[in-house]
Amino acid sequence: MKRLFISLLLLVAAFCATASDKPRVSRSMLGAMERSLDTRVTKLWDDNPFVLLGATRGIYLEGYGAVFTAEVNLATGPTMIMRADVTKEEKDHHRQKKIERLPQLKRMLRQALVDSAASLDTVPPEEQIVIAVFLTRYTWEDATGLPVQLILQAPKKKLLDAQHSAGANLEAAIHVTEY
Repeated sequence: MKRLFISLLLLVAAFCATASDKPRVSRSMLGAMERSLDTRVTKLWDDNPFVLLGATRGIYLEGYGAVFTAEVNLATGPTMIMRADVTKEEKDHHRQKKIERLPQLKRMLRQALVDSAASLDTVPPEEQIVIAVFLTRYTWEDATGLPVQLILQAPKKKLLDAQHSAGANLEAAIHVTEY
């Protein structure tokens, strides 16, 4: 009986200790950054109502940092109503549009990364802020030289330092990976 009581007491103490732990980054903070990134992406191009495919998702990983993911369609494909195939001219135009828009997306993501670092107060300076974007493709398109995924990441402190120095060293602070 004594063992059961001690075990129960330890269990209650453990529960109380974990129940009082608040996450370093709250769900509302992540939600604000998600909405901010969604707004930025949807305002990039007027001719593409389906640029953002689903909502941005954010997660905080203790000891690593904040990670945000989104799925983006750089260019809407040609309408296939009443026809069987996409012409070569349409494919070429679609590819060119994606090539032109990729640098615009990267610029916006860099700024979003800096702004996220400034807004996520409770993320420690040594932890990362990451934005990973999946780029959609159509089965018929020539995606040679176009990435399917962009990952921009940097330690929060480097992003804040670059912001305070009017963007100096921003390019060096952000690591960009393309797959």
